[in-house]
Amino acid sequence: MSDIGRRGFLVRTGLALSAAVLTEACSRTVASQYRPQSPFTDWEDLRAQFPLSPRLIHLATFFLASHPTPVREAIERHRMGLDADPIGYWHEHEEKQEANVLQAAADYLGAHPTDIALTDSTTMGLGLLYGGLQLRSGQEILTTIHDHYSTETSLRLRAERTGTVVNQIPLYRSLKTVSRDEIVGSLRKGITPATRIVAVTWVHSSTGLKLPIHEIALAIQAVNRSREEQDHVIFCVDGLHGLGVEDFNVSELGCDFFVAGTHKWMFGPRGTGLVWGHPNAWPIAQATIPTFSGQAYELWMENKSSKDLPPSVHMTPGGFHSFEHRWALDEAFKFHQVIGKARVTQRIYELNQQLKQGLAAMRHVTLHTPMSQDLSAGIVCFDVNGLQPRQVVEKLRKRGIVGSVTPYATKYVRLAPSLINSPKEIDDTLEEIRKLGAS
Repeated sequence: MSDIGRRGFLVRTGLALSAAVLTEACSRTVASQYRPQSPFTDWEDLRAQFPLSPRLIHLATFFLASHPTPVREAIERHRMGLDADPIGYWHEHEEKQEANVLQAAADYLGAHPTDIALTDSTTMGLGLLYGGLQLRSGQEILTTIHDHYSTETSLRLRAERTGTVVNQIPLYRSLKTVSRDEIVGSLRKGITPATRIVAVTWVHSSTGLKLPIHEIALAIQAVNRSREEQDHVIFCVDGLHGLGVEDFNVSELGCDFFVAGTHKWMFGPRGTGLVWGHPNAWPIAQATIPTFSGQAYELWMENKSSKDLPPSVHMTPGGFHSFEHRWALDEAFKFHQVIGKARVTQRIYELNQQLKQGLAAMRHVTLHTPMSQDLSAGIVCFDVNGLQPRQVVEKLRKRGIVGSVTPYATKYVRLAPSLINSPKEIDDTLEEIRKLGAS
């Protein structure tokens, strides 16, 4: 059997996984992949998995993650194999490794592998999704004024290309008084009979605000009960800063599409991401970049249609990728699984509460991120009286603390405690911010 034909057979039997490979992937314990210390014992052990400079307090790893040991080793292993025998190593590993990644992602998300498309980033996923969703004449897209450049620009480009109407609404009047009810109510009021797509961001990197996605989903489901299926509102979520922070199963979240990069909170290889779609929603997503699915390629050579393949297969862009990075992504999902999703969430919440409470107690600081964890995740935004955000970040950097400035028209200082941080680091950071009030 040819290589292409062999891969086509594997796809037909269940998503590029033979029964033997699937059994192996499911039975292999996560802990056995955790190196060099397995199983996970404490937070110091976890921190030791990252080659981060010990001279710095890293509070911006949500921007671009450092690779933990199992991810780093997998990247190097695949890189060496590809360098030594590019075509041979590719033929030997491409099917199995991509299947392993999809299975690991599915296990983590509480999803099915066939409902996941692999991308290189959140931006790629958003662009492909929003550019390819099929709308009928007169149907519109509803989004908010709080979304990231990537969402706003993807929707704008679509509007310019197709004439689709995109409506933007505010979800709240003030961060000081924002509530879950206000957010859900504002979104619900923005939905009109013409609304076909709702596009939102789970955690706003501009303020740290976390939207009540499940409650929004319930409100949308209520709207859909009085509509014909072809007019159902499709709920799309940029989940970047929720993935790797929140303890959730995507099938229970309530959205129709979930888009996220995996090289931030998930600690995945740089240049990796995914799009999950509910089986009922995938059919309205139209691919714009050819897939390199083995079965799709085989059908093309046989002059046959590949329309019966899972839509997620078509939505996985083809071309040659940085395979050593993509194939190592399964290790990032396993890394989180061995820690435990609930434990991850609890730790990040604890560190963020420590930071927010400390900032809120300082008279020279204005905290913008809601104190409640119901409305926040892992990003904390604030101002220091008398200093521009960039000045604050630069001063903290000189003191060995790494933060960032929100890349929006309204700028704040942004810190994001994560699993690699300790309570002492947060205390040290708060002390340095406290000193800024006396300078």
